[in-house]
Order: sequence, then structure tokens, then C-alpha cells
Amino acid sequence: MNFQTNWIALQTIINKEYVRMTRIWIQTLIPPVITMSLYFIIFGRLVGSRVGEMGGFDYIQFIVPGLVMMSVITNSYNNVVSSFYSAKFQKYIEELIISPVHPAIIVFGFTLGGVLRGLIIGTLVTIVSLLFTTLPIYNIMIIILVVLLTSFLFSLCGFTNALFAKSFDDISMVPTFILTPLTYMGGVFYSIDMLPPFWKTMSAANPILYMVNAFRYGFLGITDINIWIAFGIILVFCVVFFILNVILMIRGYGIRN
Repeated sequence: MNFQTNWIALQTIINKEYVRMTRIWIQTLIPPVITMSLYFIIFGRLVGSRVGEMGGFDYIQFIVPGLVMMSVITNSYNNVVSSFYSAKFQKYIEELIISPVHPAIIVFGFTLGGVLRGLIIGTLVTIVSLLFTTLPIYNIMIIILVVLLTSFLFSLCGFTNALFAKSFDDISMVPTFILTPLTYMGGVFYSIDMLPPFWKTMSAANPILYMVNAFRYGFLGITDINIWIAFGIILVFCVVFFILNVILMIRGYGIRN
């Protein structure tokens, strides 16, 4: 299969994901915006007015980057896991696996579909946040790189979940029992400098902490962790999950039985 054919296959998968996402935009784009608006009102305005400042910024300014990142993570993940599992459930995944498209292209295409949804949701939530507070930009390149890499990583995680899932219940277990707790404990609402030493050390093992802090650094210029370590961790996870997904696809795990 030559480069041009692979390129057409990649474009087709991405276009299919875009059409799917925009066709049901009331279910895919509106709910996270409404949810984050409630976070801005309750935690930003009502609770935040009593908290005061954190890290030298108003509390609502402190939590906005974390909430935007939380919506990017959740939606990138959910887009790929639901789309690819639906392909398995409705049996049209066979059309892909018997085609001459390389498994890496299939993984990459579905992943970029998740990245696209994560970026759209992140942009919408950021625009809505400006109705509640001003948001400085310390380093735009760090913001773009972190949001791209993070949405890419969690799209890959969603693909892995979809491969292993054997029912619709399985695709909701990882977000419920792993993703959501890690996100809430990832420094979205607080600085880990506030934690006792034991819990501060435990928080360092949470990869989402590095993504939230790196993203917050791009906006506010403050962070609890080393930015370069954060980029290193995200890149390593991206490479590991991409290779894992390609190997599973080549072996037909979860799609050929």
C-alpha cells in the first residue's frame, strides 16, 4: 500500500469521525460546556470568592486551566472508546481489518478524531470561561503542545479500552474507576504544596498532575512540577500506548474473535 493510498485512508477515517461528532453535536459538544459552566459558577464564583487567591491568582483563574484540561482529557478519551467500540459492536470493523490499510493508520486515524474533539471542546470551554474571568497567557506554545499531546495520549488510551472492552459496561469502567479519580486528584482544584508530605509524594505518581500543571504553566506561569519532566512523561506514555495499540491491532486482539 503506497503513501497516497494510506493518506486517503487516514483522511477518510478522520472525516468519518468529524461527521459522526458534528452530526450528534447536541450529545458531543454541548454537555461538557454546560458541565464546565456549572464548575465555573459553583467552584469559581461561589466557593472561589471565599477561598481568595491561590498561587498569586484569583481562585477561578487558578482552576480554569485545570477544568479546560479535564474536559479535553474526558472528551478525547470518550470519543475514541465509544466510536471504536461501536465499530466492533455493529460489525463494520471487519471492513477495516480486511482492507489493505495498515493497522497503524487505523489507530492514528481514530486517535486524531479524538484529538479533534478534545481541541474543539477545550476551545469552547476556554471561551465560556472568559465570561467569568480574565485569563492571561504566559506561553502560547506550551499551551498548544500540552493540549495536543494530552488529547493524543487519552485518545490512545480510549482506543486501548475499546480493544479490550467486551460490552458497553466495560467502556464505562475505566473512566469511572480510574480516569475520574485521577483527574480530580490531579491538582485541578488545588496546589499540591497544600498537601501533607505523604499525599504530596503520592500525587507525584499521578500522570494527570503533570498535564494539568504544564497546561496551567502555559496560562499563568506557575507550576508545582518541572515542565520538562511533564513533557517527558506525556511523550513516553504517547509512544508506549501507540505501539501497544498497533501491536494489538496487528494481532487482532478483541476484533478477530
